[in-house]
Amino acid sequence: MNHFVTSELSTRCAESVAHSRSLDGVFAADLAERLTAFTLDGGSRIRPRFLWWAMRACGGTDPEVSAALRLAAALELIQSCALVHDDVMDRSTVRRSRPSFHAQIELQYFAIAPRPGSGPSSFAQSAAVLAGDLALSWADDLVAGADLDPVTRTDVLRIWRNMRTEMIAGQYLDLHGQATSSRSAARAIRTVCLKTARYTVEQPVALGAALARADEATTRALTAAGRCAGIAFQLRDDLAGAFGDSEVTGKPVGDDIRAGKATYLLALAHSRARAAGDTYVIDLLSEAGGGSDVSMPVLSSIREALLSTGAAAQVERRIARLVSASERHLAAAGLHGPAAQRLSELLAQVAAPARGSAAVSTGCLGGTR
Repeated sequence: MNHFVTSELSTRCAESVAHSRSLDGVFAADLAERLTAFTLDGGSRIRPRFLWWAMRACGGTDPEVSAALRLAAALELIQSCALVHDDVMDRSTVRRSRPSFHAQIELQYFAIAPRPGSGPSSFAQSAAVLAGDLALSWADDLVAGADLDPVTRTDVLRIWRNMRTEMIAGQYLDLHGQATSSRSAARAIRTVCLKTARYTVEQPVALGAALARADEATTRALTAAGRCAGIAFQLRDDLAGAFGDSEVTGKPVGDDIRAGKATYLLALAHSRARAAGDTYVIDLLSEAGGGSDVSMPVLSSIREALLSTGAAAQVERRIARLVSASERHLAAAGLHGPAAQRLSELLAQVAAPARGSAAVSTGCLGGTR
């Protein structure tokens, strides 16, 4: 299935690049062609897979395939928009074990890579913002051009509009949490739901159900299953960001801690340290967010605190509860057959530790993703 999505994506991006070349060669080479390479090279295609197997599980057949592949390609492009913009906002220089988009621009024009945490030049940053905007424009064009009957089109456009706004709202809450040093666990979960869960799992599943013209009860059960799995996915990613292997995650370990991200994991650690009156851990966790100057010894101590407070173990328990809830909601949809089984496996897979790694537990810093 991934092959067909990549083929569709390659075809549609090639059309957009050709138009970009007709406008200006520099623009095409620097942004359009680089954006195409960024989108095609890497990524798990997880959002297209949720759309595809939800459609198939709900009875979607060959007539829906063309529209499904087009929407799947659009999901990959909106993901590129999110990643390019996210790396600018987080001043992250690495993505998928390679220079991030703005770092590539910096290397091209200034022959240097920005130091971690230092941020790109204003030119590289602005170029990356435009590239993210371009990805979103291409995605919207694909959705607008999908061959859909009027009723399905109305449903698909409603889901797509909601998803775009939810994603931006979640990104803003993420920034707001950093700026205000939020330590609210409830706010962290709200951010996770909007920034990741809905556009990674819930809304792709909803798009698949809409393409298959699933009834309201089935769609409601599927989207609830997707929301639970999506939240679990981001909580697992937070653990990987703190304890993982950069060769697996494709990002420097500890980036979220250095950036002072208002993650559920850090919020729990603060809460537990306050409840225990552990001023050492409270002060230590307050050092998170200092940027690239957070030393490796301090980072290691913060990671130990995430374990010693029991925060990491509590996140693991919440992931397990969310996975169980996702399974219950999926069962309530009453879907059967091989496609329903594939969807079930996919929902469980997104919250599982990466292959070859263990769940994070007290005394173990080896959990990876």
